[in-house]
Amino acid sequence: MAFSEERAEIMREDLGFQPGLSEKRMFGGIAFMLNGNMACGVIGNGAMFRVGKDREAAALELGAEPLSFTGQKMGGMVELDEGAFLDDDLRRSLVEMSLFNAASLPPKG
Repeated sequence: MAFSEERAEIMREDLGFQPGLSEKRMFGGIAFMLNGNMACGVIGNGAMFRVGKDREAAALELGAEPLSFTGQKMGGMVELDEGAFLDDDLRRSLVEMSLFNAASLPPKG
């Protein structure tokens, strides 16, 4: 599934300038990496966020859904469908949680 470049640009704006931030195509979408660790990404017209297992419940309470690529839930990961993606406050909160999680991990490569 191709990803929405328009949605990717919105995510880039939400992420702002972060030292160590990079982009990588994966899962048929685009992932935003912080120091080599995935923080969040755009898949189709929605988005995925690696908030970490300790922030997953809070992310779900905000309105995110559990992420499932194969029908099995991926712990510490949540997603927004294309409608929820347009909720700026929700999306920005999840971006912030994702950046916090990625920053807490040891840098890769």
